Amino acid sequence: MQPRNMSMSGVVDLAAVKAAQEAKSKAEQARAEAARQGGGGAVSPADLVIDVDEAGFERDVLQRSTEVPVVIDFWAEWCQPCKQLSPVLERLAVEYDGRFVLAKIDVDANQMLMQQFGVQGIPAVFAVVAGQALPLFQGAAPEAQIRGTLDQLVEVAEQRFGLTGLTVDPDAQPGSAEPAPQAPAGPYDHLLEAAVQALDAGDLGGAVQAYKNVLSDDPGNTEAKLGLAQAELLKRVQDADPQQVRKAAAENPRDVTAQIAAADLDLVGGHVEDAFGRLIDTVRRTAGEDRDAARLRLLELFEVVGAEDPRVTAARRALARALF
Repeated sequence: MQPRNMSMSGVVDLAAVKAAQEAKSKAEQARAEAARQGGGGAVSPADLVIDVDEAGFERDVLQRSTEVPVVIDFWAEWCQPCKQLSPVLERLAVEYDGRFVLAKIDVDANQMLMQQFGVQGIPAVFAVVAGQALPLFQGAAPEAQIRGTLDQLVEVAEQRFGLTGLTVDPDAQPGSAEPAPQAPAGPYDHLLEAAVQALDAGDLGGAVQAYKNVLSDDPGNTEAKLGLAQAELLKRVQDADPQQVRKAAAENPRDVTAQIAAADLDLVGGHVEDAFGRLIDTVRRTAGEDRDAARLRLLELFEVVGAEDPRVTAARRALARALF
């Protein structure tokens, strides 16, 4: 994982989509557990900028990231650009009023964290959202660019991960609010973990079966439904010849099978709007069983991306217009 300038819109990473849905569910459970225990209170503005070391990283960054995006500023005392960037980030952390927390990591004192994030030059800025690391930018960027990146981060955290940030109270005592407690393990966590391990090993058939095993007992399990949709998509495209699939789709615009196959490749390649648009056009051009086939595949792809993604919302409206 190398630091780089990054836009978090327009591309769908299937592993990240799955992680987002898992994290969103776990964040909701953690918030419910915090409410049950009487926790999750307001934080002081001073708690929005924290110094983090290796010993406290899991608590202060990973655990905290289930409540709020954590922006990490890798810096060092001898680094002159760091002295330009750090005060800007600290000021913006307070200005954004709990929509993110700034964690400052001194690379000289925390070499292991620097290596784990693949930091090769400082200042380097990352974010951790629901346990997922995102490289943001490197160097002392202009404030307008930093604000744009933070705005994207906050939007993605809320829309895809369900993280709405912390409540800030100027009268709260610094350090009075602890990260929300971890949600207790669910009854199907071991089965879901087996499915993830199968995915990581490339055993798509095994992953599909593992998710179906969960759904046979718990048909409403959101994590299993998303995982099954992803695993089935990857299984459909694993032996496809992309060049032949796209050639067939271009030469036969009314061939529903060809368009469906191309839409699968579009989505796996991160071309979300193209995949949705292709199938909506196919629905518009066809009737009967062909139309139903295109519509049902489109609904399956909606499951992969996630119901709350704005691209899914827009495509649902377009589908309704195509159908009626």
